[in-house]
Amino acid sequence: MSRLASILPSEAVFADFRRQCLATENWLNKYDSNGMQVWVEVPPANRGYNAPKVHKIKCRMTIKDVSAATMYDVIHDGQYRKKWDPNMLGSFDIARLSDNADVGYYSWNCPKPIKGRDVVTLRSWQVTDDEYIIVNFSVKHPKYPPQSDLVRAISIQTGYLIKPTGPNSCTFIYLSHADPKGSLPKWVVNKASQVLAPRVMKSVHKAGQNYPEWKRQNSPNQKPWLYPEQSTLPMMDPAELSIQRADSLENVDESSKVDAQDSEDSS
Repeated sequence: MSRLASILPSEAVFADFRRQCLATENWLNKYDSNGMQVWVEVPPANRGYNAPKVHKIKCRMTIKDVSAATMYDVIHDGQYRKKWDPNMLGSFDIARLSDNADVGYYSWNCPKPIKGRDVVTLRSWQVTDDEYIIVNFSVKHPKYPPQSDLVRAISIQTGYLIKPTGPNSCTFIYLSHADPKGSLPKWVVNKASQVLAPRVMKSVHKAGQNYPEWKRQNSPNQKPWLYPEQSTLPMMDPAELSIQRADSLENVDESSKVDAQDSEDSS
């Protein structure tokens, strides 16, 4: 059995992700307003100058007017994502791997003039009485190699933990442990945690508020993430995939890029 197949998906993966979502040590708070917090991981001091350019960010939102089940549907519903995701360039599911795992593609805009990024990820999910988890990591797919106009990034472990706090309320946590494959200027990292992440979280919340009405008019009974028999994706053998290693991808040095917004302000 390949290493990939052996971790597809296991309780250990979900348990590790849950632990990181709820951990408080080594996280620095960057934003705290109106029931929303954003943290970035403080790397251990002994990593030295050869540390990988890996970024870890965690966002937590207290939602008082949308159920956990609805927020879970919002994250899964690819058709709806096109309506609410402000950063998305493109997104599509490629194949099913099991009843609770698939492989898909996602690309997004970065703050100008930084190049856009894309990923191919293996995503798995788990629903229990008191939580919903969706988690992904990067894989290599033979039909979806890196593109020249985008930088292929690496998701080491990215996903969502959604816990109900009542029939129409929940706690929504997003955690991303990723390598953007490039030397990014400090303003990008700061902007991501203090401006972009809160903006995206607000978009997700609004998407949850609007989802029930949208879904009533768009295949209301079609939810293959809850009912696998509804899926029209082709099945794929996980052995055809391999884990995407960061060192096999080109690094892009964008550390000297200036924020386009600042450039406009100063001109």
